[in-house]
Amino acid sequence: MQWVKVLGLGLGAAALLGLGIILGHFAIPKGADVPAPSTSVLQDLDLELLKAVMGQLDASKIRENLWELSRQPHLASSPRDEALVQLLLSRWRDSESGLDSAERTEYEVLLSFPSQEQPNLVEVVGPTGDILHTYHPNEENVTGEQGGPDVVQPYAAYAPPGTPQGLLVYAYQGKEEDFKELQEQGINLEGTIALTRYGGAGRGDKAVNAAKYGVAGVLVYTDPMDVNDGQSLPSQTFPNSWGLPPSGVERGSYYKYFGDPVTPYLPAHHSSFRVDHSNASGFPPIPAQPIGFQDAKDLLCNLNGTLAPSAWQGALGCEYRLGPGFQSSGSLPDGSQVKMSVYNRLELRNSSNVLGIIRGAVEPDRYVLYGNHRDSWIHGAVDPSSGTAVLLEISRVLGTLLKKGTWRPRRSIVFASWGAEEFGLIGSTEFTEEFFSKLQERTVAYINVDVAVMANATLRVLGTPPVQSVVFSATKEIDSPGPSGLSIYDNWKRHFNRSSPVYGTVPSLGSLGAGSDYAPFIHFLGISSVDMTYTYDRSKTSARIYPTYHTAFDTFDYMEKFLDPGFSSHQAVAQTAGNVLLRLSDSLFLPLNVSDYSEVLHSFLRVAQQELGNLLQQHNISLGPLVMAVEKFAVAASALDQHVSAQRKGSPDPLQVRMFNDQLMLLERAFLNSRAFPEERYYSHVLWAPHSSSVATFPGLANAYYRAKDTDAGSEAWAEVQRQLSIVVAALEGATATLRPVAEL
Repeated sequence: MQWVKVLGLGLGAAALLGLGIILGHFAIPKGADVPAPSTSVLQDLDLELLKAVMGQLDASKIRENLWELSRQPHLASSPRDEALVQLLLSRWRDSESGLDSAERTEYEVLLSFPSQEQPNLVEVVGPTGDILHTYHPNEENVTGEQGGPDVVQPYAAYAPPGTPQGLLVYAYQGKEEDFKELQEQGINLEGTIALTRYGGAGRGDKAVNAAKYGVAGVLVYTDPMDVNDGQSLPSQTFPNSWGLPPSGVERGSYYKYFGDPVTPYLPAHHSSFRVDHSNASGFPPIPAQPIGFQDAKDLLCNLNGTLAPSAWQGALGCEYRLGPGFQSSGSLPDGSQVKMSVYNRLELRNSSNVLGIIRGAVEPDRYVLYGNHRDSWIHGAVDPSSGTAVLLEISRVLGTLLKKGTWRPRRSIVFASWGAEEFGLIGSTEFTEEFFSKLQERTVAYINVDVAVMANATLRVLGTPPVQSVVFSATKEIDSPGPSGLSIYDNWKRHFNRSSPVYGTVPSLGSLGAGSDYAPFIHFLGISSVDMTYTYDRSKTSARIYPTYHTAFDTFDYMEKFLDPGFSSHQAVAQTAGNVLLRLSDSLFLPLNVSDYSEVLHSFLRVAQQELGNLLQQHNISLGPLVMAVEKFAVAASALDQHVSAQRKGSPDPLQVRMFNDQLMLLERAFLNSRAFPEERYYSHVLWAPHSSSVATFPGLANAYYRAKDTDAGSEAWAEVQRQLSIVVAALEGATATLRPVAEL
């Protein structure tokens, strides 16, 4: 990959920014011209240019992009996936609207597919061994787009092959406590088949939890209560509304971790060491298969046994029972069993990332990354092609300015199209593994726009606290789609808001989990990240996500008819993401507000004191060091803000600007501890690691506390609580040191 070659040395910038600053290297193909030096090392954001860019982002062109991207299925490593790689390369190499360079990098990764010769089946077997009923292996072809050889049948990626057979039980969301509830009801789970529904626990976790109780296989369905607001009639579902059709099946990866399963922490090059498939961790231990809710209804509405708890009920038009087995008065004979036939296979396949690069004029060694994945389970108009359609429009507008010679960013911009995300964030993770040091040293921020639009009510943003201010600044300047007359900021605040002790009522910024390609950037590299989408009004629907998620019904027509007619929401996301991108790449001082971390830390501390404090005190564990660490961080953050503000008002010294910006950029890295969570993979950020409880505080501390709270004093569990507390305190002290004047050690 050529992006590790020389990006270019801004000679005028280097003269003023010398004194030990080594300018970065990025992708300059051999023979390319070095960009002209900036007219000023103090180049700052041009507000007129920003306004012009906002006006040039065209909804009709985004629509054209989405049509091209989603007109055919493009599963990772498929021929159509490769065709889209070539489309991106051609766009980013265009003579009139292309970028400085565009390259692809290929990785050899382990993917999981169903057998084309033997489709996965779910059957009901009678007491004498006869096959009484075979359920639909594919979704109904309601628009002519759900059939054909390129439409992969519904399956659970990475679930092992097998043919388990047993009595059926209903295990709600497949959480460990759900199986425990069945056991407490006196149900023998050994050798059963568990019917579960999406939500509550991760896909693969359902199988892991089931196996602990002796379950032989897991079925997973989407209850219309969870996505269709209880509606399930054909007239209430696609193609007549946005609802999921009865045959719709959510595909997905059931792999526990992210990245290539057999090259953890190594880029998946052909020559890389690989763990043997049989020894690879993170795969489901038992067969699993997703089904549509029309098939789930036939099974669930015939179940025998105790009535399921009220929270476990759904919208299939019957009372849900726990099983085991079927009732004698139903349409399935008493004594019948469910048989699963799963023929998934593992294959090494080539998958590509595509990078498009604009070299910075002043700081080419500072990178602002903007990415989305390219692959989809089927057509993927919403997920992920709405995001890629927006990405292509932003890069077109900026590329046109670049080719005209009227603009070049202060810092380098890298557009990325990741491969094989649906199988476990593979392309982005391999990228972070391959360029770990370079990215940690030089990346300002990562912007992720995966599902750009899943509805047209409001913006929703996830991100780390320092990006809050730049997102707020951008959204205050952009009109919200529709007749409200509000800015995106005010409309967002109307739908998702919180009370801030510093700012009053503001839009809510959600925290980053591991749902998209931002995960390796924040959790593994410690890079400030943000993810944005336009979504629905949660006061008007209980849908956990847009109804056709990961099904063959996620098509261009679905988007145009039901989610974003006119593509104004796509345009709004393009303007928001583009505005944030330009502010991060062009502003003299990075628009990252580290003081916003103080508010989050104080909130975490209050919760820890309220929820954990009493029992910690009984075990002679003091939160005093944590209180002191949070206060010292807040003082250092405030002082840095004041120093930056003073520099803004005066005549900034280029070296001082660079020093301040590096402090802002590197703060997130100070929260990393690669040994904090040995049971996890890639999770190093001590503030945003996974929670095993719902308590919104320091995750490592909370997780250890809830494992220890019912154990004896002096146990290893309580020692781990003390260790996690020390890890958080050390991270905060390191972060505080990062914020202090660089001459102070």
